[in-house]
Amino acid sequence: MNYSQYIEHSQSIDNDMVKYEGDKMISYKPFYDTLLKKGVTEYELIYKHGISSNTINRMKHGKPITTSTLDVLCFILNCEVQEILVYEEDT
Repeated sequence: MNYSQYIEHSQSIDNDMVKYEGDKMISYKPFYDTLLKKGVTEYELIYKHGISSNTINRMKHGKPITTSTLDVLCFILNCEVQEILVYEEDT
């Protein structure tokens, strides 16, 4: 599978997770754990920090976000990338 096929494949998936080749996936579960741990709400991210509600919605549905967005979230939450997302085996 080349990059353009991967992008097409990942955009066509309508699950809770973005899957690649059916055996690995990206999960945003750590993001919600980090929000809870830091006492930050989605409302705060949207209205105080300017994160798009569409971005939050994409994360809720396991869809891709940009690395720029990931960088901003890490800055806002003062956390590492692995506290936002994890790449894990599909069970």
